Amino acid sequence: MTVTTGPVMGEPLPIELANATYAVRGHLQDGLETTEQLAFWLEQVRSRLPLPPSDADLRDVNQQDLATARELRDAIRALAGAAVDRTAPPQPALDALNGCVRTAPSWRELRWADAPSAEARNDARPITAALADIAELAVDLFAGPALADLRACHAPGCVLFFLKDHPRREWCSAGCGNRARVARHYQRTKA
Repeated sequence: MTVTTGPVMGEPLPIELANATYAVRGHLQDGLETTEQLAFWLEQVRSRLPLPPSDADLRDVNQQDLATARELRDAIRALAGAAVDRTAPPQPALDALNGCVRTAPSWRELRWADAPSAEARNDARPITAALADIAELAVDLFAGPALADLRACHAPGCVLFFLKDHPRREWCSAGCGNRARVARHYQRTKA
């Protein structure tokens, strides 16, 4: 069975999660419909998590994890949309994001093997901790300087968000940029 979750394009994790709602040929797709899709998505991004879940943890993803991930994704999408539109965010989205952060408080501990290092720690279930880490990264995104670079893709039919990392970037991907140019060309030549 092939599992699809939407594009994972190297954006910050909160944006990657938000982009698990994506469009195919103008139709919205939900990349987090099943626990298998959530486990697959977490597997794709786990190397970027402070406390990456193990393979066994990913096999234990349950319906509550899925509901939490979907609520967090929808909250991040609502907050990103409000930020891009420069409008006040909906209070339920703020509440959902902050509630997810509170589910798994984390701390750092000093470890000293060959050399001193700091290790992230958390007492929550690994999937709960991963989602809480993404929520905390979203707090940093929305409250930090990166917010000024948050964009919605301008390509026709695209619903993805991205951080503008180049002054001329207006699309989430080269494919969307090409579709936008083709659509503009079509509009000019059809008249």
